[in-house]
Amino acid sequence: MKRSFSVFAEDIPPYSGPKAARDSYADLKQLSAIPEHIYTRPKLQILPGQRRFSKVPWLVPMLELFAAYEWGLSTVFVLAKNYNKLVHVWESVTAMTKLWHPQTNTFIFPGFEATILLEELEIMLGLPRYQRGEEPTISYTVEQINSWSILAYITTKKTDLYTMTSGMHVHLLPIAQWITSQCKRKTTNYTAIAKAAAICICGVILFPESDGAISFGNLSIIDSISKGMKIRQAGLGFLYAGLTSATLGGPFYGSVIALELWMGMHIQFRAVEDLTTECKTMLNHPLTYVGGRLHMSTRAWCKTAQVKGIEAWHKFLRNLTVADFDMRPRFMHRRMIHLPQRTGLALRLLGNGALVSYNPDCCYLQCGSARTVVPLLSHFPPIQERKRGDVQDERDMRSAVVHWEGCAMSVIQAEVEEDDDVTKEYVEALKKIQPVARTN
Repeated sequence: MKRSFSVFAEDIPPYSGPKAARDSYADLKQLSAIPEHIYTRPKLQILPGQRRFSKVPWLVPMLELFAAYEWGLSTVFVLAKNYNKLVHVWESVTAMTKLWHPQTNTFIFPGFEATILLEELEIMLGLPRYQRGEEPTISYTVEQINSWSILAYITTKKTDLYTMTSGMHVHLLPIAQWITSQCKRKTTNYTAIAKAAAICICGVILFPESDGAISFGNLSIIDSISKGMKIRQAGLGFLYAGLTSATLGGPFYGSVIALELWMGMHIQFRAVEDLTTECKTMLNHPLTYVGGRLHMSTRAWCKTAQVKGIEAWHKFLRNLTVADFDMRPRFMHRRMIHLPQRTGLALRLLGNGALVSYNPDCCYLQCGSARTVVPLLSHFPPIQERKRGDVQDERDMRSAVVHWEGCAMSVIQAEVEEDDDVTKEYVEALKKIQPVARTN
């Protein structure tokens, strides 16, 4: 595995022991005061948890050490390398969370449902594709997780391990400093450096949970990438759980970048072939860096350019029609998607923290079908927290895998014909499950 060490990140001090790392981590926790990335005044903290998505000053200089990346993380690598350029539109994200229903794990609009599909996440973030028959490669573990045994591939020094971990979390800054130190010394420990870098970039892009840290469960998920395991279910389930947390008044966590890419493709932007000027609204949007694989460029039309402020976003989304929501963006045309085998038997996303219900069959139009009556809720809990090492937990995980082995497959159609009377019945039924979002 070849890596480029031609550039050394002078901005990051090399890893120099636990005391220096603790001091640096204390500084890192103050990053929410950095302007021009998120709001810095308390009264503008519109979404609990948003401050943890501040700029990460150690990330980009660290990544300048690498010429490329492997293990199917090239798109995640690009997003991480440009992370400090991104500007999150928290008004739109906050307004979207108010449409999230914690029982169905879908966004409920006035006349239809939609959700972030596994296949969409896979394409948007360039993650390795999951195919039927690859269920053994879904990343999860039923065993208790020993973080030190995972980090031992990076370092075996107890002082380092104590610095990198606390409670049930792993701190990313000491790992980044260790990478910088290794590169400065021009060591040839390429695999260990690559694993450490994967922890950092996936921790920031896919599994952001607390300031500069990830959970032991997600550490194990990221570690499995080098073994050829598929992590998209864990990533999507983590985002679903973060949306539910925000809807119920808790902090938001999960990949806000994935959410904004999804909103950009379905709601905010539309590709235009002959536009001669750049879409300035997109310049700091994640689509700027990954739009190519989504058939989108910065020469696009922004459908929401005039929507400014949280109240305007609330009004816009509450009145969003089927015509305003791009049900089948170009990158999903003729795409094969996975669906539950039958109504009421929900698929569940596997992760190390929870089993999370996955209901694409509720989202008829998005999946290329006509709207009928709202499907019955599954008997599974929307989010089932896991107890690794427990016999029942192991049974539940095996059962979830079996459902994926027997899931239905469908091809997204370009056009859908609907029956007006049936659609009216669907819309009336949908009104009964409108989410009741927090108002503060």
